[in-house]
Amino acid sequence: MRENQSETSTDLSDGADEGAADEGPADEGAADEERTTRIIEVLDDAFADLMTADPAAFRTKYRKMAADPHSFYRGTACLFYADVTADPDPFAGPRSSRMWIHGDLHVENFGTYLSSDGRLVFDVNDFDEAYVGRFTWDLQRFVASLMLTCWQKALPAEVARDLASAYLQAYLDQVQAYADTDDDGDFALGLDNTEGPILAALLEARAERRSDLLDPQTEVGDDGVRRFREHPTVRRLDDDERAAVVEAFERYLGTIPADKRVDRELFYEVRDVVGKSGFGIGSAGLPAYNVLVEGWSEALENDVLLSMKQANVPAVSRFVDDEAVRDYFDDEGHRTVVSQRALQRHTDQLLGHTVLDGKGYVVAEVSPYETDLEWDDLIDPDEIEGVVTLLGRATAKVHCASDEDSEEDLVDYQVEEAVLHALDGRHDDLVEWLVDWGEQYAVTVRRDHALFVEAFRAGRIGGVPATA
Repeated sequence: MRENQSETSTDLSDGADEGAADEGPADEGAADEERTTRIIEVLDDAFADLMTADPAAFRTKYRKMAADPHSFYRGTACLFYADVTADPDPFAGPRSSRMWIHGDLHVENFGTYLSSDGRLVFDVNDFDEAYVGRFTWDLQRFVASLMLTCWQKALPAEVARDLASAYLQAYLDQVQAYADTDDDGDFALGLDNTEGPILAALLEARAERRSDLLDPQTEVGDDGVRRFREHPTVRRLDDDERAAVVEAFERYLGTIPADKRVDRELFYEVRDVVGKSGFGIGSAGLPAYNVLVEGWSEALENDVLLSMKQANVPAVSRFVDDEAVRDYFDDEGHRTVVSQRALQRHTDQLLGHTVLDGKGYVVAEVSPYETDLEWDDLIDPDEIEGVVTLLGRATAKVHCASDEDSEEDLVDYQVEEAVLHALDGRHDDLVEWLVDWGEQYAVTVRRDHALFVEAFRAGRIGGVPATA
């Protein structure tokens, strides 16, 4: 594990304290240069190898991050943890500091999925950064994200604070609900208990068809077999690479829990394999493949598309020195899958992991039933409040309810009890602390975004030039 980089805490008030008011332009310039150096160092530590391997992918990533403060925030979980792990936490306890966390909980990491028991569920998604740490880190990351989103929508500060409070109160209420019942395994946000934009996302997912996913990406040859279409985001493999990928795919099959294996001999038969690029901000530079398999029947519409993507080192692990956690995982693919099963109820029945060229990969279905929550049209504060209240409940769900096939034993106690014990009745104090912290850190992120843009334009970040 790389050494902890969080030796210097960040001034989250962004110069808003009483002493900072006396700073002149020279002091501000020196502080900006110090912070810029810090940003560059943290990004380099997190992404140096990937930037060297694929500078073009990181040029695209950094341009996307430059678009606005929240895009920058999404791409810099490493900077968030460099800051937050250096800060005191009044709610850190022995157990509440060692539980499964999502690791990158921002407003855009929520959406729908089809659970292994056939239900459409609205939940947290994207578990690439999942790890073991403080429950408050997930809440801090979300609240700062919400504050940034509200600022970009020009909502007043008090409205943003009220929305953050609503999210946190919903989280605490749901944690308490888990503590008050022994029968909490099947709680989920679905078609029967949601409304507004979240229900709309579920209904949109329900209307999707597998062919709508397959047809743009594949075609049926003269031999009646479906294969991938040629496309700028895919590449054909030579014989050696294809054989290695198929061999890794065969190893993956052994990681699917027995009760989720499809009882059909030809289901997992590989029809085609291609290299894949063009992923989002968080996956820049990571090798990936798409695998097409036979599916539930010989009908072409039932073919299944799988993603096999190299897993990255989670940002929080660079700042948490816990040997027992670090040594628990065989590789990052194993870590991602174990974490997702510990955080998500009724996970994708095709979720598994494998190793290719010594690196851990995650394998999961590319599902037509995944619809992300769209924030662009969320403008009205009352509507946003309804959304964030449900997101608070969803956050409590991932903290407190694991998949039935989760066999991990790193966290062997009831999380809801650990959280409530750490609070010790200080629920209002937690809400006030997190709202204040998130509001202040959003100011820091806006400043960091401007510094990052200037550093990137000047070619100072990781040897990735702003132009090709």
